[in-house]
Amino acid sequence: MLQNSKDYLFTSESVSEGHPDKICDRISDAILDNFITHDPYARVGCETAVTTDFICLLGEFRCKESISNESIKDITRQCVKDIGYDQKGFSWKDVNIDIRLHEQSVDIAQGVDSGTGLDIEEGAGDQGIMFGYACKETPSLMPAPLYYSHAILKSLSDARRSGAIPELEPDAKSQVTLQYKDGKPVGAQSIVVSTQHTEDATQDYIREIVRTHVQKVLPDGWMCPEDNFYVNPTGRFVIGGPVGDAGLTGRKIIVDTYGGAAPHGGGAFSGKDPTKVDRSAAYVARYIAKNIVAAGYAEKCTIQLSYAIGVSKPISLYVNTHRTATVPESILSEAVSKLIDLSPRGIREHLKLNRPIYARTSAYGHFGRDPEADGGFSWEKLDLVASLQQMIG
Repeated sequence: MLQNSKDYLFTSESVSEGHPDKICDRISDAILDNFITHDPYARVGCETAVTTDFICLLGEFRCKESISNESIKDITRQCVKDIGYDQKGFSWKDVNIDIRLHEQSVDIAQGVDSGTGLDIEEGAGDQGIMFGYACKETPSLMPAPLYYSHAILKSLSDARRSGAIPELEPDAKSQVTLQYKDGKPVGAQSIVVSTQHTEDATQDYIREIVRTHVQKVLPDGWMCPEDNFYVNPTGRFVIGGPVGDAGLTGRKIIVDTYGGAAPHGGGAFSGKDPTKVDRSAAYVARYIAKNIVAAGYAEKCTIQLSYAIGVSKPISLYVNTHRTATVPESILSEAVSKLIDLSPRGIREHLKLNRPIYARTSAYGHFGRDPEADGGFSWEKLDLVASLQQMIG
């Protein structure tokens, strides 16, 4: 984000796990987890499309074990059930599922496999540029507008799932505009929340439910003016999910990352195994940026990595601390290069990515989450801080 003035407004959005695109991300990542459970080194590129009464899975895979189409359908139905869809026009019980997955191209495989292709080391699964970002705006070192957009929807989802608010349905969106003074967020200028609801729920009732959850997650005194608080601004949101709109994997890449506060290389994450640097290199870029900020070397940090298909080492590593660094950026770049092997294999081994940890990433962001005991969100760990401080001083 290029920003010259220190006083400005900035907006980010989030979508719930019941949004049509997020249904697709969830299914694609659940299929990936299933393949990795059977073969930690499985290759998967699974895309999902949804619309009324229909789900289609497309893409490629390579796995040492045979995975039946029936088991893939069962996983797909379980995802829809867990999200909460049992509605006319889209129900886990009877939605039609079409599977069009095929074996991975041997031309791609030879560039990725160790000992084959032009580079004898394991190469990147595709070319591309990937970004990571961290800043001190929130405890998770994430941009505040996205952080609170996610938190609002997560709070509403938890209430829906618990049965506390049966009038809520799975599809929802949020948008938070924060006011910045001297480069720091100080409060909400406007908040927009659209949440699917049952036929009998009044808009006044839904508005007050949403207000409670917004106030719950925002810091004290941050609530926007009443005239800028928009809840279901069309006046009704009964028809939602795939009945209201089609969905595709990978269409919410800004929601998945930094809410527009940092650049994005363009590649989506969900449904891709960790040999695909679209995903793994974006994760390690976040890991590097977060540890640099946590170590006290910058207030904010952007990392860019670039790769060529079939080539094991990154083509470039770029560190930008937005003029907030306490040491030269060249020193940070050199330290990172020495501490982490940024080849696809090195990233996978450092972050332990060959595990079934991906379905949980499919809603409410891939970043800013707490590391989990089984290795989930390993890229959010701060275990590089001590090494950076020891090397740089």
